[in-house]
Amino acid sequence: MRRNQGCSPVEHVLARRQFLAGSASAAVGACLSKPVQAHPLMQADSLKRSGKRILQIFLQGGVSQLESWDPKPGTKFGGPFRAIPTSVPGMHISELLPHTASRMHHLSIVRSINSKINDHRKGMLYMEKGRPTGDFPYLGSVASKYLAGPDAALPGYIHITTRGINDSTAAFLGAQHAQLKLEGVQPPSNLDLPQDLDEELDAQRESLRRQFDEPFAQHRSNAELDTYDAAFQQAALLMARKKIFEGSASEKDLSRYGTHDFARYCLLARTLLENGATCVKVTHHGYDSHAENFNFHLEQLGEFDKPFAMLMDDLSDRGMLENTLVLVCSEFGRTPKINTKYGRDHWGTAWSTVLGGCGVQSGAIIGSTNNEGTEVADREVDSGHLFHTYLRAVGLDSYAEHDLPGRSIPIGDPAAEEIGELLS
Repeated sequence: MRRNQGCSPVEHVLARRQFLAGSASAAVGACLSKPVQAHPLMQADSLKRSGKRILQIFLQGGVSQLESWDPKPGTKFGGPFRAIPTSVPGMHISELLPHTASRMHHLSIVRSINSKINDHRKGMLYMEKGRPTGDFPYLGSVASKYLAGPDAALPGYIHITTRGINDSTAAFLGAQHAQLKLEGVQPPSNLDLPQDLDEELDAQRESLRRQFDEPFAQHRSNAELDTYDAAFQQAALLMARKKIFEGSASEKDLSRYGTHDFARYCLLARTLLENGATCVKVTHHGYDSHAENFNFHLEQLGEFDKPFAMLMDDLSDRGMLENTLVLVCSEFGRTPKINTKYGRDHWGTAWSTVLGGCGVQSGAIIGSTNNEGTEVADREVDSGHLFHTYLRAVGLDSYAEHDLPGRSIPIGDPAAEEIGELLS
């Protein structure tokens, strides 16, 4: 079986048209702006001392809501899999997620997302930025900016993945808040000093670099200097904590999580969070199932289920879940209608996501779809609502403006708002 077969140009024609329609709606909605509340700097000090963090599991390609969080067994488009009970009375999810089902008391489901976007990249950007268009920072970069303290032990936004475009995730927040991309569990290159350079010589080298920087700094703003210095800062943080990457996972952990790549990524994510990372994103590739949807989800969610459940156990047992917002998201869902290749296509009209931990009510189900899963039936939300919800959950005022001298840019989309009933 070949994973992640990608999409044909024909399949994307509809997506582009639907995106344009969605953008027009968003532009109209943007006129209904909310009053700006407290400036984020007013909460920044306490936020950065709070130890709040974000774990983002991104199921790339568009996980099927019908094979995961919103099963419809026995209906026209329901597919072959059963719905099973979870640890939350009355809540059922797909039988492809038996381990996660027994941890749903830590999580809540949003079943009523209508993002109106069926394009992979635009859907991903909407989920990351909370806005359908525009040059805005990713969620992880916002977390790095406002949750990571100046003495943070690791770069503020770390992304574990083996594929993907090297996006400009920080936008106007500066390079120091951009994602640090790790190629799976491989340690970053060049963590050790060159053999002919000891720590004393390295300190002298750093001092010389700073001396050279001084005349350069005299004619530039602090923001520009921060950007130029970001690479050195991130490298220094990683070199100081290189032991994180030197140890391999224990046999005990591997027996619990599994030995495949995604299991090892989850173990690395746990280690990073334990060692002071503010936002860790793990991408699990391969959900773009235009053909053989059911076989693909059987395989993909089989990989996802147990490691994710073990990670939830560890965060809970170690007392970290209270301060860690956990997100399981995708760029869109998949069509209820099953195509001639036994696949499901892109579907931004009615899909689901899951979140839990810090600041979020556990065991809730927000919204619903109709009996066949073709439309949102209740409490329609979009990626802008989710973005506000994520930030409010970790204590950041998403209606405030970014900390940018001379510029006025709201952190969250003024046309959207948080899902208030989901917040604890």
